[in-house]
Amino acid sequence: MGNELDLLCAAHEAADQPAATFRALDRAMGAAIGHILFTVLVHHPRLRESERYYTNKPAEYPVGGRKPVTDAPWMRQVIGRGEPYIGRTREDIRAVFYDHELIASLGCESVLNVPVRWRGETLGTVNLLHQAGWYTEAHVPVARRLAQTTLPALMLIART
Repeated sequence: MGNELDLLCAAHEAADQPAATFRALDRAMGAAIGHILFTVLVHHPRLRESERYYTNKPAEYPVGGRKPVTDAPWMRQVIGRGEPYIGRTREDIRAVFYDHELIASLGCESVLNVPVRWRGETLGTVNLLHQAGWYTEAHVPVARRLAQTTLPALMLIART
């Protein structure tokens, strides 16, 4: 994972933030863990919404898309308590995401959602989706370390 961290640290120097950091995270997560679909969502607690700030598939999942933050179990787990979520099957995705048909159409049947936290609050989530059964508990520590490197970019967004 050394090369991935080097890539992310170098991205922090780029002027085009937060895009440079998110692009580097996309590449790092792809190399270290793998994904078909990759997004970064920013949590807006006062609005009770999450907003997509980065995607590797802008035609299907455009930047700027928003979704409500509800009291659903997935939201309480990932955004409320800051715990990652692994969905291993198409049924797991269907149970959690309203856009499960679009997700499946991209060949994605598993998901790993990783919250990025600061001072006990979730600032955003890093979301990886892949073929069925791809993600395991062994991916969580690597994903959390890499996702947390987006903290400066997420804090930049929170200030604007």
